[in-house]
Amino acid sequence: MADCIFCKIAGGEINAGVVKKTPDFVAFRDIKPVAPTHVLIVPVAHLGAVRDAEGEAGHRLLGRLLAFAAEVAADLGLDSGGYRIVANTGRDGGQSVDHLHLHVLGGRPMTWPPG
Repeated sequence: MADCIFCKIAGGEINAGVVKKTPDFVAFRDIKPVAPTHVLIVPVAHLGAVRDAEGEAGHRLLGRLLAFAAEVAADLGLDSGGYRIVANTGRDGGQSVDHLHLHVLGGRPMTWPPG
């Protein structure tokens, strides 16, 4: 999508503190972190939200996206203390960019409920 900021980051048009990249996914630091470690994980291909990952291919993508998020968390040294993976969907869910993404949060104890 031409005007999607996450598409531009995934395509290398915008420098965003990339932590890890594969042909299918990009992990980069959030510009407004809410934890000592706050990384966003996005698929390179534009998909609006979790709800848009339909059918067999969409379900496989979600699984691979979650596995990639776990790899990034391990790479960042979050495994020993633990971390949280969050997917916001829609306005009421807190999604601010209409491109499927996961937040990986760590480096401090997390509270529940989140908010």
